[in-house]
Amino acid sequence: MYLPFIGAGLGTILFLAYLGVPLLPMIVIIGIGVAIWYYSSAGTKVGSYWNKGSSQDQRNAIPNIQFTDIGGQTKAKQELMEALDFLIQQEKMKDYGIQPLKGILLTGPPGTGKTLMAKAAAHYSDAVFLTASGSEFVEMYVGVGANRVRQLFSQARKAAKNQKKNRAVIFIDEIDVIGAKREGSQHKEYDQTLNQLLTEMDGIKKNDIPVFVIAATNRKDLLDSALTRPGRFDRHIAVDLPDKAGRKHILSLHVKGKPIHDEVDLDKIARETFGFSGASLASVVNEAAIYAMRDEAKQIKMKHFAQAVDKVLMGEQIDRATSTEDKKRVAIHELGHALVAELLEPNSVAQVVLTPRGQALGYVRHHPKEDRYLHTKSQLEKQVMICLAGTAAEETWYQNRSTGAKNDYEQAIHLCKTMIDTGLSSLGIIDMSLIDPDKLSKEVTHILNELYEQTLNITKRHYSFLQDCLNLLLIEERIDGEQFRDLLARELVS
Repeated sequence: MYLPFIGAGLGTILFLAYLGVPLLPMIVIIGIGVAIWYYSSAGTKVGSYWNKGSSQDQRNAIPNIQFTDIGGQTKAKQELMEALDFLIQQEKMKDYGIQPLKGILLTGPPGTGKTLMAKAAAHYSDAVFLTASGSEFVEMYVGVGANRVRQLFSQARKAAKNQKKNRAVIFIDEIDVIGAKREGSQHKEYDQTLNQLLTEMDGIKKNDIPVFVIAATNRKDLLDSALTRPGRFDRHIAVDLPDKAGRKHILSLHVKGKPIHDEVDLDKIARETFGFSGASLASVVNEAAIYAMRDEAKQIKMKHFAQAVDKVLMGEQIDRATSTEDKKRVAIHELGHALVAELLEPNSVAQVVLTPRGQALGYVRHHPKEDRYLHTKSQLEKQVMICLAGTAAEETWYQNRSTGAKNDYEQAIHLCKTMIDTGLSSLGIIDMSLIDPDKLSKEVTHILNELYEQTLNITKRHYSFLQDCLNLLLIEERIDGEQFRDLLARELVS
């Protein structure tokens, strides 16, 4: 359709060149005109393309996911269902004079199930479900993001009409991309996009079909206050890491349909996976199945789950050639960690492993007896001693230290600073920002030196135990927690 215009333009240029008119200024002017035309129409073109793709992908988009399919998160699910009840029971709301909620903000670490919660919300409310990511609204062309927001809300209402639904749910993942705090200038692309989102959520225009917005972020602190205030996102629901009961529930959902051996103890796996997200637990079950397939086992056994937990925590097992002396030093180092950990916190060692995995040449996997969110001074000191135990064991055995304890030192220093910051040190209750760096360094050094001496005394007292375990670990390259405790019990009795 543009060929006649292009032909006329070339003909005009040739004619002017024949007359001797300078062409360079004219070419510059034409180029500027073409650029202005292109950029002014690009936003509409890009938006139309995005609109077309989205409508195809999101047709008949009520997810088949229910809240019962989501493990753990009992409190978060209850809060979300209550908010959705306001959307469903509109007549009852009018009787009580309750204003309808506009949106819900889901906050929490990655992998905790925020997207699943949004899909279950759409199923629960029997609403049309459209999804978008914050990055989809941001473009270099001014106005494209705002146009996409308008299209998204328009699509939601249109899809609801087509499917004869009286409500729609929009889920915006990573909303901090477009909802970040504004800096005063209203000319930036993401500011215009945010302004349009605020306008759509305000519902200035009366519409027959309400659009409920669910957004997710793991950086709530970055969001603009105009977005998080009541009337926009009326409720903020924390979707945190699951507790032990939640982890067991998640595991039980993911093992359904898999050939699980009767020996598999989900309660034990849940206890050993403190701090795992729902996504991590799903990965554990999947990796366990992969290990079972590699072994050509008919069922997934407990050893496969142990290997899977190690992989999710530490990474894939690697073939890293180490000298015999380095392997022996690593074994002594890890046995030191395990020894002190088991003496200070009984039944906390899951296994001692000498096989390299990820960046570690060896490691001790611990599991807490219970989920712990508050710590006393004694508990923090025990954690510091466990961190320093590897170095203490090396010094006990070799009368020197190595560079392998770098990460241990970093963790120990962090724990010491936590003690100081929370008023559990000899400095008392202080403001960390006001304390002199030299004074802070001296206090950290004092705590470390004092606890290291205690740790060193423990490893020296159990020198013969380290020797017995060393021979076994060098041969087997793995000692299970129960086996380690049996060996330690014999040592303590003798």
